[in-house]
Amino acid sequence: MRLASIFQTFCYARSGSLPPPQPNSSGPAGIRYAYKASLVGSAHQFELTERGLSWHVGGRAGVWDYREIASVRLSYRPVSMQARRFRADLTKAGGGWLPIFSTSWQTAALMVPQDNDYRAFVIELHRRMAQAGSEAVLTGGLHPRLYGAAIVCVALLAIAMAGLLLRSLLTGQWAGALFLIGFAALFAWQVGGFIRRNRPLTYTFDDLPESLLP
Repeated sequence: MRLASIFQTFCYARSGSLPPPQPNSSGPAGIRYAYKASLVGSAHQFELTERGLSWHVGGRAGVWDYREIASVRLSYRPVSMQARRFRADLTKAGGGWLPIFSTSWQTAALMVPQDNDYRAFVIELHRRMAQAGSEAVLTGGLHPRLYGAAIVCVALLAIAMAGLLLRSLLTGQWAGALFLIGFAALFAWQVGGFIRRNRPLTYTFDDLPESLLP
């Protein structure tokens, strides 16, 4: 059985896919979640157990007691290949950081969303932390300073685009004006959603921000 398990793990590693969850023989089965942060790396695996948050990343592994988790930050992090991409950053008292993404790399051109599994895992993690009496700091969105810098950059870009549009209208360059209007609409749709979802906030275990969950 041991050799079969090792051979199966080797096959999944060669294929680049994630292995299916295996039963936990040491106790009641927990809620599991796994994703691949890159094509070449191994899967990041997590499990919510009675002892705490069990994790295995590359050659490292450990278990964090739910009361040891010092902070949780939820955010919306879209990328060019996946517009709906969410992230949870966990820190541990005394040092330690674990990022959890809602997507997983499958091929060089495909990033697969795992919305339902990610949402269920994050919600259950908060429930178990609350049940354990956690005093973790719960925040959402970008760090306030980073969010402020993003707002300034967006404002400067909007001013520049408005100036170009006005110049195009005054000089009768209608094709350029239409292009700028279309670009502005696309920019507002994509960047506007990122800014709106990532507004800095704090939340409680009983009221998770829906805008930061798939």
